[in-house]
Amino acid sequence: MSRFEERTLQTERIYEGRILSLRLDTVLLPNGKEGRREIVEHNGSVVVIPTDGEAVYFVNQYRHATGLTLLELPAGSVEAGEDYTVCAERECEEETGFHPGKVTYLCEGYVSPGYTSELQKYYLAEHLTPVTAEHDEDEFIDVVRIPWEEALRKVDAGEFLDTKSVAGLLMAARRLGLR
Repeated sequence: MSRFEERTLQTERIYEGRILSLRLDTVLLPNGKEGRREIVEHNGSVVVIPTDGEAVYFVNQYRHATGLTLLELPAGSVEAGEDYTVCAERECEEETGFHPGKVTYLCEGYVSPGYTSELQKYYLAEHLTPVTAEHDEDEFIDVVRIPWEEALRKVDAGEFLDTKSVAGLLMAARRLGLR
């Protein structure tokens, strides 16, 4: 146990949802006092960077939490027990209409470790073959193809409001030797 670690004394379940749950933990702090932690539990997610070599495929999607339509890399939640790589292939197909012939793991990280357990894994998707896309029933998206040079210019200009897209683009560009 590290000197910063907190020990859970009590857990109260607040909400159980389809893609996330919320709990309230009472913890023993390193200084001996008690604290409270609001935790969003999540199975994890993937971010996919689909590329045909010359360009990257994004989705334009309205995000109710922000009140904005955002240009993002395809992403989605891992289903209970689902392999992350399988999820990445599925999300690529569902959101872009392309099956990736090659999927390469890039990196992973917690979305916001101060309040959620969501681990996000990033995958480069290459050798794309068109397939019939079947979006989720409540998902309305447009697929947008942007040349790598333009996508990286948008990163540099701060035009992406979605941080997973910034991280994914930079990791993929580095892997591909573009930056």
